[in-house]
Amino acid sequence: MNKKIAFIGAGSMAEAIISGMVAKKIVPTNQIIATNHSNKERLSYLEEKYDVQTSQDRKSTASGADVVILAMKPKDIKVVLEELDEAFHKDTIVVSLLAGISTTFIEKNLSLPLSVIRVMPNTSAMIGESATTIAKGSKASKEDVVTVVTLMQSVGTTNLIEEEKMDAYTALAGSAPAFYYYMVEAMDQFAKDQKLDEAVSKQLMTQTIKGVAAMLENSEDTPANLRKKITSPGGTTEAGLKVLGEKDFQEAVVACLTRTQERSKELREDFEK
Repeated sequence: MNKKIAFIGAGSMAEAIISGMVAKKIVPTNQIIATNHSNKERLSYLEEKYDVQTSQDRKSTASGADVVILAMKPKDIKVVLEELDEAFHKDTIVVSLLAGISTTFIEKNLSLPLSVIRVMPNTSAMIGESATTIAKGSKASKEDVVTVVTLMQSVGTTNLIEEEKMDAYTALAGSAPAFYYYMVEAMDQFAKDQKLDEAVSKQLMTQTIKGVAAMLENSEDTPANLRKKITSPGGTTEAGLKVLGEKDFQEAVVACLTRTQERSKELREDFEK
């Protein structure tokens, strides 16, 4: 892809995407530039590791870029858009990684009617395994969406969604890695309590998770049917599941996702006041 890609913000998610693009040779390294507000050491690290360009000036970073990826803190959005407004040209694609900020909000804060596309990766992007949702703004063309999909597929899978569903998908995929980690924390604690070998326990847990993911991906059965197939009456699995039922496990998970969705909506509404 012969396009200049500018990152406004140089944190872990920006690095994950840079790493994916470089590894898969989607964009030449001399066409990638990143900036942050004050951490020069961070920029030097990115230069040395990925052979990309860096700058401490946001406006010059965005100037002439075909795709500008907003990867800074969401609270800085108004200041950044005001600063970059003159650097954008009529064909600039603005990609937002910022939670809680709609494409409509960004469009309203731009002088030009630019293509704005909202992207929600998750932290597994750091190993090329993100489940990323993408929603286009009112001015984004099909070609613009294809460009962004190509970039984001460098760090995992992509799905195009309606932006009105982004809060729910944030719960289901964007924040979800933390919820899975939380359950594994409990399993890890059980292993420690039983004085199981740490390395063996970790391998068993991670392989079990991989197997479950593969079954979900490759089977036509629903999660409920897959669970029922491995639950024998009177067996060990049934005994454990009964405890989860008594503790309202599924209700807790749904409540967790619902609250995450609500918080995403609250953040968006706060920014758009």
